[in-house]
Amino acid sequence: MVEQLFGSKTRVKLLRLFYSNPNRSFYVREITRKIEEQINSVRRELANLLNIGIITSDTSNNKVYYEVNQKYEYYAPLQEIFGDVKPRRKLSTKTSAKIAKEPITVETDEEKADLKALGNVEIACFLGQFTRDETSGVDILIVGSINHNAVSKYVTELEQQEGKDLRYTIFTLDEFKYRMQIKDRFISNVLRSKKQVLVDKPGLLNE
Repeated sequence: MVEQLFGSKTRVKLLRLFYSNPNRSFYVREITRKIEEQINSVRRELANLLNIGIITSDTSNNKVYYEVNQKYEYYAPLQEIFGDVKPRRKLSTKTSAKIAKEPITVETDEEKADLKALGNVEIACFLGQFTRDETSGVDILIVGSINHNAVSKYVTELEQQEGKDLRYTIFTLDEFKYRMQIKDRFISNVLRSKKQVLVDKPGLLNE
């Protein structure tokens, strides 16, 4: 039904990938691997989405990266259809224009299960290599009462999936709050950096 409405199976898979991963950039071969479609079909649909304005692209290290365009006119309704996003609050008309500047919390069922296995996760986000913003100097941030062995396994599996080495940092919630209070440089960089928020129960990443 959705495929018929939006034109093709590949296009629907791309929309789900981009809207479920706001603030993340992907290159073509990475996309084909994640959605399991032929590269020619992926290239064709990427060109269509670029032409419409649903996604944007730029080149880095001789690779073209694609990312959802959060300033697109119909971003919000498409996000509701494809994004599996759980917003923390409703935005007024005046503030909705600011959404592209704010971290968006995304929790798919698979991510919920993965994070639950790590312990009591209060905050989790992807940064650095995931968003092509090295401001933070780290790729994964996890805050809470965490099982360190479980995190090590989680990161190892993610490294195999992504095909790259990943840097990660773990804090208790009290440590994270304290570092925020003293304006710790690392935490300040994390807050300023581009990130994909998986969970933010206390809402600290908006502060």
